[in-house]
Amino acid sequence: MIEFKLPSLGADMDEGTLLSWHVKPGDAVKRGQVVAVVDTSKAAVDVEIWQDGVVAELLVHAGEKVPVGTALATLLAPGEVAAPAGAPAPGSGPLAAPAAPPQPVTPQVQEAQPTSMTARHPVSPAARKRAKELGLDPDNMKGSGTQGAVTLADIEAAAAGRVTPAPAASTPDRQKEMRKAIAAAMSRSKREIPHYYLSDTIPMAAAIAWLQQRNEGVAITGRMLPAVLLLHAVAVALRRVPQLNGFYRDGAFQPSRAVHAGVAISLRGGGLVAPALHDVGDKPLAQLMHELGDLVRRARAGSLRSSEMSDPTITVTNLGDQSVETVFGVIYPPQVALVGFGSLAVRPWVQDGKVCALPLLTATLAADHRASDGHQGALFLAELRDLLQQPQILAENIAPAANQEGTGT
Repeated sequence: MIEFKLPSLGADMDEGTLLSWHVKPGDAVKRGQVVAVVDTSKAAVDVEIWQDGVVAELLVHAGEKVPVGTALATLLAPGEVAAPAGAPAPGSGPLAAPAAPPQPVTPQVQEAQPTSMTARHPVSPAARKRAKELGLDPDNMKGSGTQGAVTLADIEAAAAGRVTPAPAASTPDRQKEMRKAIAAAMSRSKREIPHYYLSDTIPMAAAIAWLQQRNEGVAITGRMLPAVLLLHAVAVALRRVPQLNGFYRDGAFQPSRAVHAGVAISLRGGGLVAPALHDVGDKPLAQLMHELGDLVRRARAGSLRSSEMSDPTITVTNLGDQSVETVFGVIYPPQVALVGFGSLAVRPWVQDGKVCALPLLTATLAADHRASDGHQGALFLAELRDLLQQPQILAENIAPAANQEGTGT
């Protein structure tokens, strides 16, 4: 039996409210399938399952708020058969080691129970708890589980029309909770992470010229934005300076081969989220452009997936459209680095011994001194600058995803 638990959807999440289930007991599920929707302080998130199996029991009902790590459901692994009701737990059978030396006992004669006694159906703990809340008697119900066991789904079905799941938080409440969650995560970051900061000015004339040429004759919906080229350049640079890509957990740095870039996205009602754009260094730029647009739309519509919220290996924030020249970010734990990009503006620049006007971009790095130091940070910014001087080569620098190792998260 496998427990499906509420995952942490970010360092600022302690609990979530289950909004709905997309599965029921008896349903077969596949790894990556969306099985539930959970409301966090930031968004309603589609929660995916991370193993194949068959849903045995739903343990949490819609509208219930539970801490991260709470078992939401149980699954039967492929090929596993549900144990008969009342069967002994693993390790409690006749071959199990006794907890204490056996003591002499006086034999007792147990009287047989009258055959006329009505047998009760087994009731799961979650179903009994829910039935009590609704004023129902589960012992008098016919269950749909193994050997007639009464499940949470049976209770919910019996209460259909009588109970309405708790609604998602209103916009003002959500904004208040979001600000609290962001503040808690950033306070933790500044308290626990020894930050260091670096910046570099990057000439962007070659990159802009390449983008303009690439976008000629292309419909507006198909044009590539500078943000995509920047994200890809970050991923390629991280291959060469891997000390900035991964997590600091259990007192040690855990590097990640895959680059899942958390993209900072401002929400229309205020606040922000930073869901992951997966495998940024392994995809063609056109695909990244499509996925980035889709990610932004779904983030602002409050329709993100749990994998996008739980596994960014680095965060990238771009405030260029806000005319901000330089941004120094705060690392989002357990990540160990954050890259910031300011506005792209024409400014004086010395090139070949002459002062000229060029489009320039300030790139910044906030990094965790426990995982790297200024030397690695400087190498990363230098790699980033050099890559953006050769946009055509950068666009072709795509490693097959099949040859990349996973994050191990």
